[in-house]
Amino acid sequence: MDFKKIKAENTTIPRDLTDLEEQTGNVYETVMILAKRSNQISSEMKEELNQKLQEFASYSDNLEEVFENREQIEISKYYERLPKPTLIAYEEFKQKQIYHRNPAKENRKGL
Repeated sequence: MDFKKIKAENTTIPRDLTDLEEQTGNVYETVMILAKRSNQISSEMKEELNQKLQEFASYSDNLEEVFENREQIEISKYYERLPKPTLIAYEEFKQKQIYHRNPAKENRKGL
């Protein structure tokens, strides 16, 4: 899933708890789902950013000097303007784009 195409809010706004428990029946379970997905998105973003920055990296013999060129700065600014991973995860959850299941609930139903 491409996190850059999700139209998530850029700022944090209050959420209604009944909306959070609508899909799972439990607010805390929803929060855990959002936290796990947020960590996944954050890892993807960090990996992608590092790959793009490596393309423009300039290595020099002097370890004291660190050179940043305009492309690296622009790429970094772009990623800073993206919505935070938690807001992207919430938007995906709201649009029912996150697959989740609770094996503990499934085991209780089977007994």
